Amino acid sequence: MYKQIIRPLLFQLDPEKVHHLTFNMVRFCSKIGLSGLFRSIYTINDPRLERQLFGLTFKNPVGLAAGFDKDAKLYNELSDFGFGFIEIGTLTPKPQEGNPKKRLFRLKKDQAIINRMGFNNRGVENAVKNLKKPHRVLIGGNIGKNKLTPNNLAAKDYLICLEALFDDVDYFVVNVSSPNTPGLRELQDKEPLTALLKALKKENSILAKAKSAKERPILLKIAPDLTDDQLLDIIDIVKDTAIDGVIATNTTISRDNLKSATNLQKENGGVSGKPLSKRSTEVIRFLSEKSNKAFPIIGVGGIHSPEDALEKLEAGADLIQLWTGFVYEGPVLIKQINKALLNKSNTTE
Repeated sequence: MYKQIIRPLLFQLDPEKVHHLTFNMVRFCSKIGLSGLFRSIYTINDPRLERQLFGLTFKNPVGLAAGFDKDAKLYNELSDFGFGFIEIGTLTPKPQEGNPKKRLFRLKKDQAIINRMGFNNRGVENAVKNLKKPHRVLIGGNIGKNKLTPNNLAAKDYLICLEALFDDVDYFVVNVSSPNTPGLRELQDKEPLTALLKALKKENSILAKAKSAKERPILLKIAPDLTDDQLLDIIDIVKDTAIDGVIATNTTISRDNLKSATNLQKENGGVSGKPLSKRSTEVIRFLSEKSNKAFPIIGVGGIHSPEDALEKLEAGADLIQLWTGFVYEGPVLIKQINKALLNKSNTTE
Protein backbone atom coordinates (compact mmCIF):
# COMPACT_ATOMS: atom_id res chain seq x y z
CA MET A 1 0.00 0.00 0.00
CA TYR A 2 2.78 2.44 0.92
CA LYS A 3 4.78 2.10 -2.31
CA GLN A 4 1.71 1.78 -4.54
CA ILE A 5 -0.49 4.57 -3.10
CA ILE A 6 1.00 6.61 -0.26
CA ARG A 7 4.53 7.20 -1.60
CA PRO A 8 3.45 8.35 -5.09
CA LEU A 9 1.15 10.91 -3.50
CA LEU A 10 3.74 12.14 -1.02
CA PHE A 11 6.43 12.33 -3.70
CA GLN A 12 4.36 14.92 -5.57
CA LEU A 13 5.09 17.38 -2.76
CA ASP A 14 8.21 19.19 -1.57
CA PRO A 15 10.37 16.73 0.45
CA GLU A 16 10.71 18.91 3.53
CA LYS A 17 6.98 19.68 3.59
CA VAL A 18 6.30 15.95 3.28
CA HIS A 19 8.51 15.32 6.30
CA HIS A 20 6.43 17.66 8.45
CA LEU A 21 3.18 16.32 6.98
CA THR A 22 4.24 12.77 7.79
CA PHE A 23 5.06 13.74 11.37
CA ASN A 24 1.62 15.28 11.76
CA MET A 25 -0.02 12.17 10.32
CA VAL A 26 1.90 9.85 12.66
CA ARG A 27 1.06 12.05 15.65
CA PHE A 28 -2.63 12.17 14.67
CA CYS A 29 -2.81 8.39 14.22
CA SER A 30 -1.32 7.92 17.67
CA LYS A 31 -3.78 10.34 19.26
CA ILE A 32 -6.77 8.46 17.82
CA GLY A 33 -5.47 5.17 19.17
CA LEU A 34 -3.82 3.54 16.16
CA SER A 35 -0.45 2.90 17.85
CA GLY A 36 -1.49 -0.60 18.84
CA LEU A 37 -2.57 -1.35 15.30
CA PHE A 38 0.79 -0.20 13.92
CA ARG A 39 2.64 -2.31 16.48
CA SER A 40 0.56 -5.38 15.56
CA ILE A 41 1.33 -4.89 11.86
CA TYR A 42 5.01 -3.97 11.94
CA THR A 43 6.58 -5.12 15.20
CA ILE A 44 8.18 -8.53 15.72
CA ASN A 45 8.93 -9.43 19.32
CA ASP A 46 11.35 -12.35 19.43
CA PRO A 47 14.25 -12.82 21.85
CA ARG A 48 16.42 -14.07 18.95
CA LEU A 49 16.40 -10.54 17.57
CA GLU A 50 17.81 -9.01 20.74
CA ARG A 51 21.34 -7.63 20.69
CA GLN A 52 23.53 -6.86 23.71
CA LEU A 53 25.88 -3.95 23.06
CA PHE A 54 27.45 -1.24 25.22
CA GLY A 55 25.69 -2.74 28.23
CA LEU A 56 22.32 -2.10 26.57
CA THR A 57 19.70 -4.54 25.30
CA PHE A 58 18.38 -3.66 21.85
CA LYS A 59 15.08 -5.47 21.19
CA ASN A 60 16.14 -5.82 17.55
CA PRO A 61 19.10 -4.54 15.52
CA VAL A 62 17.17 -2.18 13.21
CA GLY A 63 17.25 1.47 14.26
CA LEU A 64 16.17 4.83 12.90
CA ALA A 65 19.14 7.03 12.06
CA ALA A 66 19.59 10.60 13.25
CA GLY A 67 18.08 13.37 11.17
CA PHE A 68 14.53 12.01 11.07
CA ASP A 69 13.36 12.94 14.57
CA LYS A 70 15.76 15.79 15.19
CA ASP A 71 13.96 17.32 18.16
CA ALA A 72 12.79 14.12 19.90
CA LYS A 73 9.16 14.79 19.06
CA LEU A 74 7.93 11.34 18.02
CA TYR A 75 10.38 8.71 19.23
CA ASN A 76 7.71 6.56 20.89
CA GLU A 77 5.31 6.85 17.96
CA LEU A 78 8.05 5.98 15.46
CA SER A 79 9.00 2.95 17.54
CA ASP A 80 5.51 1.57 16.78
CA PHE A 81 6.81 0.77 13.29
CA GLY A 82 9.14 -1.86 14.74
CA PHE A 83 12.43 -0.04 15.29
CA GLY A 84 14.72 -1.47 17.94
CA PHE A 85 16.17 1.96 18.75
CA ILE A 86 15.72 5.59 17.72
CA GLU A 87 18.50 8.16 17.33
CA ILE A 88 17.46 11.78 17.79
CA GLY A 89 19.29 14.88 16.61
CA THR A 90 21.66 16.16 15.48
CA LEU A 91 21.20 18.55 18.41
CA THR A 92 23.17 21.71 19.09
CA PRO A 93 23.35 23.87 22.24
CA LYS A 94 21.41 26.77 20.72
CA PRO A 95 18.44 26.53 18.36
CA GLN A 96 19.30 27.18 14.73
CA GLU A 97 17.35 27.37 11.49
CA GLY A 98 19.87 25.45 9.43
CA ASN A 99 20.66 26.27 5.84
CA PRO A 100 18.31 28.26 3.58
CA LYS A 101 15.50 26.36 1.88
CA LYS A 102 15.22 24.55 -0.52
CA ARG A 103 17.64 22.08 1.08
CA LEU A 104 16.21 18.59 0.57
CA PHE A 105 16.04 16.90 -2.84
CA ARG A 106 14.82 13.51 -4.06
CA LEU A 107 16.86 11.67 -6.66
CA LYS A 108 14.13 9.19 -7.60
CA LYS A 109 16.08 7.40 -10.34
CA ASP A 110 18.82 6.70 -7.82
CA GLN A 111 16.56 5.96 -4.84
CA ALA A 112 18.51 8.66 -3.06
CA ILE A 113 18.20 11.99 -1.29
CA ILE A 114 20.48 15.02 -1.23
CA ASN A 115 20.23 17.10 1.92
CA ARG A 116 21.98 20.21 3.14
CA MET A 117 19.83 20.77 6.19
CA GLY A 118 22.65 22.18 8.33
CA PHE A 119 21.74 20.87 11.80
CA ASN A 120 18.35 22.61 11.90
CA ASN A 121 16.94 21.99 15.38
CA ARG A 122 15.26 23.74 18.29
CA GLY A 123 18.21 23.35 20.60
CA VAL A 124 19.18 20.72 23.13
CA GLU A 125 17.08 22.09 26.01
CA ASN A 126 13.91 21.78 23.92
CA ALA A 127 14.77 18.15 23.16
CA VAL A 128 15.36 17.47 26.86
CA LYS A 129 11.79 18.61 27.59
CA ASN A 130 10.46 16.30 24.90
CA LEU A 131 12.44 13.36 26.31
CA LYS A 132 10.84 13.53 29.77
CA LYS A 133 7.95 11.27 28.82
CA PRO A 134 8.54 7.51 29.36
CA HIS A 135 10.51 5.84 26.58
CA ARG A 136 9.22 2.70 24.86
CA VAL A 137 12.50 2.28 23.00
CA LEU A 138 16.23 2.90 23.46
CA ILE A 139 17.22 6.46 22.53
CA GLY A 140 20.51 7.66 21.11
CA GLY A 141 21.47 11.32 21.29
CA ASN A 142 23.33 12.63 18.24
CA ILE A 143 25.20 15.82 19.15
CA GLY A 144 26.96 18.53 17.18
CA LYS A 145 28.09 22.13 17.27
CA ASN A 146 26.33 25.32 16.28
CA LYS A 147 27.24 26.71 12.88
CA LEU A 148 28.67 29.94 14.32
CA THR A 149 30.86 28.14 16.86
CA PRO A 150 34.47 28.06 15.59
CA ASN A 151 36.19 24.70 15.56
CA ASN A 152 38.63 25.70 18.29
CA LEU A 153 35.61 26.09 20.62
CA ALA A 154 33.62 23.14 19.27
CA ALA A 155 34.31 20.90 22.27
CA LYS A 156 32.33 23.28 24.49
CA ASP A 157 29.21 22.80 22.33
CA TYR A 158 29.49 19.03 22.43
CA LEU A 159 30.03 19.08 26.20
CA ILE A 160 26.94 21.26 26.70
CA CYS A 161 24.85 18.74 24.77
CA LEU A 162 26.36 15.77 26.62
CA GLU A 163 25.56 17.27 30.01
CA ALA A 164 22.04 18.34 29.02
CA LEU A 165 21.07 14.94 27.57
CA PHE A 166 22.88 12.66 30.00
CA ASP A 167 19.82 11.70 32.04
CA ASP A 168 17.53 11.16 29.06
CA VAL A 169 19.39 9.16 26.40
CA ASP A 170 20.88 5.69 26.40
CA TYR A 171 23.95 6.45 24.25
CA PHE A 172 25.62 9.39 22.53
CA VAL A 173 26.79 9.88 18.96
CA VAL A 174 29.43 12.50 18.17
CA ASN A 175 28.67 13.94 14.75
CA VAL A 176 31.74 15.47 13.12
CA SER A 177 30.96 14.10 9.67
CA SER A 178 28.05 16.10 8.28
CA PRO A 179 29.07 17.89 5.06
CA ASN A 180 26.50 20.64 5.65
CA THR A 181 28.13 22.66 8.45
CA PRO A 182 31.16 24.58 7.14
CA GLY A 183 34.43 23.21 8.50
CA LEU A 184 32.81 20.49 10.60
CA ARG A 185 34.58 17.60 8.85
CA GLU A 186 37.93 19.16 9.80
CA LEU A 187 37.17 17.88 13.30
CA GLN A 188 37.66 14.34 11.94
CA ASP A 189 41.41 15.00 11.74
CA LYS A 190 43.33 12.93 14.25
CA GLU A 191 44.50 15.60 16.69
CA PRO A 192 41.25 17.62 17.14
CA LEU A 193 39.10 14.48 17.13
CA THR A 194 41.20 12.77 19.79
CA ALA A 195 41.04 15.86 21.98
CA LEU A 196 37.27 16.18 21.53
CA LEU A 197 36.54 12.55 22.34
CA LYS A 198 38.82 12.55 25.38
CA ALA A 199 37.05 15.64 26.70
CA LEU A 200 33.66 13.96 26.22
CA LYS A 201 34.85 10.75 27.88
CA LYS A 202 36.12 12.72 30.87
CA GLU A 203 32.86 14.63 31.26
CA ASN A 204 30.87 11.42 30.82
CA SER A 205 32.77 9.89 33.75
CA ILE A 206 32.35 12.98 35.94
CA LEU A 207 28.59 13.10 35.31
CA ALA A 208 28.17 9.38 35.97
CA LYS A 209 29.96 9.63 39.32
CA ALA A 210 28.06 12.75 40.34
CA LYS A 211 24.73 11.13 39.54
CA SER A 212 25.64 7.63 40.78
CA ALA A 213 24.78 6.42 37.30
CA LYS A 214 26.41 4.39 34.56
CA GLU A 215 28.51 6.15 31.96
CA ARG A 216 26.69 6.53 28.66
CA PRO A 217 28.24 4.78 25.65
CA ILE A 218 29.85 7.26 23.25
CA LEU A 219 30.01 6.49 19.54
CA LEU A 220 31.61 8.39 16.67
CA LYS A 221 29.78 8.92 13.36
CA ILE A 222 32.18 9.10 10.42
CA ALA A 223 32.00 10.13 6.78
CA PRO A 224 32.14 7.61 3.93
CA ASP A 225 34.60 9.85 2.09
CA LEU A 226 37.56 9.12 4.37
CA THR A 227 40.65 7.53 2.82
CA ASP A 228 42.06 4.22 4.03
CA ASP A 229 44.76 6.10 5.95
CA GLN A 230 42.12 8.23 7.63
CA LEU A 231 40.12 5.11 8.51
CA LEU A 232 43.25 3.63 10.08
CA ASP A 233 43.51 6.85 12.09
CA ILE A 234 39.91 6.32 13.22
CA ILE A 235 40.82 2.84 14.48
CA ASP A 236 43.74 4.32 16.42
CA ILE A 237 41.53 7.09 17.82
CA VAL A 238 38.88 4.65 19.02
CA LYS A 239 41.57 2.66 20.82
CA ASP A 240 43.31 5.72 22.25
CA THR A 241 40.15 7.40 23.53
CA ALA A 242 38.37 4.17 24.58
CA ILE A 243 35.06 5.28 23.08
CA ASP A 244 32.46 2.57 22.60
CA GLY A 245 32.00 2.28 18.85
CA VAL A 246 31.58 3.80 15.41
CA ILE A 247 28.62 4.60 13.18
CA ALA A 248 29.51 4.09 9.53
CA THR A 249 28.53 6.13 7.66
CA ASN A 250 27.11 9.63 7.25
CA THR A 251 26.13 11.01 3.83
CA THR A 252 28.63 11.30 0.98
CA ILE A 253 29.77 14.28 -1.07
CA SER A 254 30.51 11.95 -4.00
CA ARG A 255 28.32 12.14 -7.10
CA ASP A 256 29.72 9.05 -8.83
CA ASN A 257 27.42 6.98 -11.06
CA LEU A 258 24.23 8.92 -10.36
CA LYS A 259 21.42 8.58 -12.92
CA SER A 260 19.21 11.50 -11.91
CA ALA A 261 19.08 14.80 -13.76
CA THR A 262 22.33 16.75 -13.80
CA ASN A 263 20.73 19.81 -12.20
CA LEU A 264 19.78 17.65 -9.19
CA GLN A 265 23.23 16.09 -8.97
CA LYS A 266 24.77 19.56 -8.78
CA GLU A 267 22.86 20.49 -5.64
CA ASN A 268 25.19 20.94 -2.67
CA GLY A 269 24.81 18.56 0.24
CA GLY A 270 25.26 14.95 1.23
CA VAL A 271 23.86 12.03 -0.71
CA SER A 272 22.07 9.24 1.15
CA GLY A 273 20.31 6.14 -0.10
CA LYS A 274 21.20 3.49 -2.65
CA PRO A 275 24.30 5.21 -4.13
CA LEU A 276 25.90 5.11 -0.67
CA SER A 277 25.30 1.41 -0.08
CA LYS A 278 28.52 -0.02 -1.53
CA ARG A 279 30.85 2.55 0.02
CA SER A 280 29.32 2.37 3.49
CA THR A 281 29.67 -1.42 3.41
CA GLU A 282 33.30 -1.06 2.32
CA VAL A 283 33.97 1.23 5.29
CA ILE A 284 32.28 -1.18 7.69
CA ARG A 285 34.30 -4.11 6.38
CA PHE A 286 37.57 -2.14 6.46
CA LEU A 287 37.06 -1.02 10.06
CA SER A 288 35.98 -4.47 11.19
CA GLU A 289 38.84 -6.34 9.53
CA LYS A 290 41.66 -3.86 10.17
CA SER A 291 40.70 -3.45 13.83
CA ASN A 292 40.24 -7.19 14.28
CA LYS A 293 36.66 -6.49 15.35
CA ALA A 294 37.93 -4.40 18.26
CA PHE A 295 34.79 -2.27 18.65
CA PRO A 296 31.09 -2.38 17.71
CA ILE A 297 29.91 -0.79 14.47
CA ILE A 298 26.47 0.51 13.58
CA GLY A 299 26.03 0.29 9.82
CA VAL A 300 23.97 2.87 7.92
CA GLY A 301 23.79 3.91 4.29
CA GLY A 302 21.73 2.60 1.40
CA ILE A 303 19.73 -0.09 3.19
CA HIS A 304 16.62 -0.55 1.03
CA SER A 305 16.07 -4.31 1.39
CA PRO A 306 16.69 -7.22 3.76
CA GLU A 307 19.59 -8.22 1.51
CA ASP A 308 21.19 -4.79 1.99
CA ALA A 309 20.83 -5.16 5.76
CA LEU A 310 22.33 -8.65 5.82
CA GLU A 311 25.24 -7.43 3.71
CA LYS A 312 26.04 -4.73 6.28
CA LEU A 313 25.83 -7.21 9.15
CA GLU A 314 27.99 -9.76 7.36
CA ALA A 315 30.57 -7.03 6.65
CA GLY A 316 30.95 -6.46 10.38
CA ALA A 317 28.08 -4.26 11.56
CA ASP A 318 26.49 -5.19 14.89
CA LEU A 319 23.41 -3.01 14.40
CA ILE A 320 22.00 -1.13 11.43
CA GLN A 321 20.06 2.08 10.89
CA LEU A 322 17.60 3.26 8.25
CA TRP A 323 16.74 6.71 6.96
CA THR A 324 16.39 7.04 3.20
CA GLY A 325 15.39 3.40 2.87
CA PHE A 326 12.59 4.06 5.35
CA VAL A 327 11.39 6.95 3.14
CA TYR A 328 11.50 4.97 -0.11
CA GLU A 329 10.36 1.55 1.12
CA GLY A 330 8.09 2.43 4.03
CA PRO A 331 7.80 0.88 7.49
CA VAL A 332 7.35 -2.64 6.13
CA LEU A 333 11.11 -2.68 5.50
CA ILE A 334 11.82 -2.94 9.24
CA LYS A 335 9.63 -6.02 9.55
CA GLN A 336 11.12 -7.55 6.40
CA ILE A 337 14.65 -7.17 7.77
CA ASN A 338 13.76 -8.67 11.13
CA LYS A 339 11.96 -11.58 9.44
CA ALA A 340 15.05 -12.18 7.28
CA LEU A 341 17.21 -12.24 10.42
CA LEU A 342 14.90 -14.79 12.04
CA ASN A 343 14.92 -16.93 8.90
CA LYS A 344 18.71 -16.83 8.88
CA SER A 345 18.73 -17.76 12.56
CA ASN A 346 16.50 -20.76 11.82
CA THR A 347 18.84 -22.03 9.09
CA THR A 348 21.93 -21.79 11.30
CA GLU A 349 20.45 -23.46 14.38
